[in-house]
Amino acid sequence: MKIKSICCIGAGYVGGPTMAVIAQKCPHIKVTVVDINQARIDAWNDKDLTKLPVFEPGLDKIVEERRDKNLFFSTDVEQSINDAEMIFISVNTPTKTYGKGKGMAADLKYIELCARQIAKVSKHNKIVVEKSTLPVRTASAIKNILDNTGNGVAFQILSNPEFLAEGTAISDLLSPDRVLIGGDSSKEGQEAMEALMNIYANWVPRERILTTNVWSSELSKLTANAFLAQRVSSINAISELCEKTGADVAEVSKAIGMDSRIGSKFLKASVGFGGSCFQKDILNLVYIAKTYGLDEVADYWEQVVLMNEHQKQRFSDNIVSTLYNTVAGKKIAFFGWAFKKDTNDTRESAAIKVADNLLNEQANISVYDPKVAEERIYADLEYLNSRSEDQNRNLLKVQNDPYKASKDAHAIAILTEWDEFKNYDWKRIYDNMYKPAFVFDGRGIVDVEALETIGFSCYKIGSGRNRE
Repeated sequence: MKIKSICCIGAGYVGGPTMAVIAQKCPHIKVTVVDINQARIDAWNDKDLTKLPVFEPGLDKIVEERRDKNLFFSTDVEQSINDAEMIFISVNTPTKTYGKGKGMAADLKYIELCARQIAKVSKHNKIVVEKSTLPVRTASAIKNILDNTGNGVAFQILSNPEFLAEGTAISDLLSPDRVLIGGDSSKEGQEAMEALMNIYANWVPRERILTTNVWSSELSKLTANAFLAQRVSSINAISELCEKTGADVAEVSKAIGMDSRIGSKFLKASVGFGGSCFQKDILNLVYIAKTYGLDEVADYWEQVVLMNEHQKQRFSDNIVSTLYNTVAGKKIAFFGWAFKKDTNDTRESAAIKVADNLLNEQANISVYDPKVAEERIYADLEYLNSRSEDQNRNLLKVQNDPYKASKDAHAIAILTEWDEFKNYDWKRIYDNMYKPAFVFDGRGIVDVEALETIGFSCYKIGSGRNRE
């Protein structure tokens, strides 16, 4: 089966970049990305490529190359679904904030809405591909909806989880470690898997395309994120021990990372992991384990999340204690709000929790991030519901210049590892701050010795020098 038309429901961080790369590598396939959010679709269609709703290095060039040729962005969801032979579901699956499983289970209401809409408008057979991160056995629920509320149309459900890292999504898509496709063992299921394999085979070597049953594919995504997050929390636990003993976490990370059995990736100590996947997927895994009565398994994985929360709390507590046990009325400059560099995504960013902690201590915060919009920052704080909207906007100000953000500040907290932070005129920043001037490096990116030569008092996460 050769696919000629694809529809992707969801124009976010996964759907947009993934479909752009498919369109570039498969010019013979019409790719339409649909979303009910008109403003988001307008941004994808904007001639000014700096206004794309998702920032990923290299994405703008691909969109410019393929848009209006075989890559389209639309709010006409029903027509696009009906016209497509293959439909990717790439909508948000947040952690539930209500009812059974609150705080842990994935909220599948958007997935169900997609399934019902596909069933309602489809007039011919379709392959439906799960791209969103989903709990094990979600495919059976989707198929049940499609088979019982459709128009006699035959559907095949595939699981094709994404393994992208934000900030490197385009390179990850162009040269993936592996592409995982889960499907049914029936003849029709195998044909559907082959159709999706043929799409990826336009640029991915066949040996990197793995096939499994649907359940293994769904669980593999959750497990991969859980293992990666576990590494971050593990090295962060060691970072605290390093600070107490005089060791340096960067040196420890390098030493163990050279062990071929361990490897160096995700051994960078920081103020904590963030993003849309790690915490959500681990909590989902915890919930699944609990539903099967596997309490010890659930407790084990939940500790990874608790360690992550501890690291954020420890960082903000250290700022308060270092600034003479009070930050009330003091200006703290935040360099970075995104959860990592090279993305404008702020979901579960460590900066949000650290800011909330310091605002509870009545600090004044000034934020600079090169890619995150002002209203996104305020929305992140307001979502916590810790204080009124007016209080958030009075206590926290967003600046478009790092020198303005740090002027008259008592301290700077580095919360995102943007490369540009390394190259600032730190002498100029120091001269315009209150003394003593503090730098709290939550990402381990600045030259502490150089800053201390200027006159800064520095804290670098995981460094035993902090004991001096």
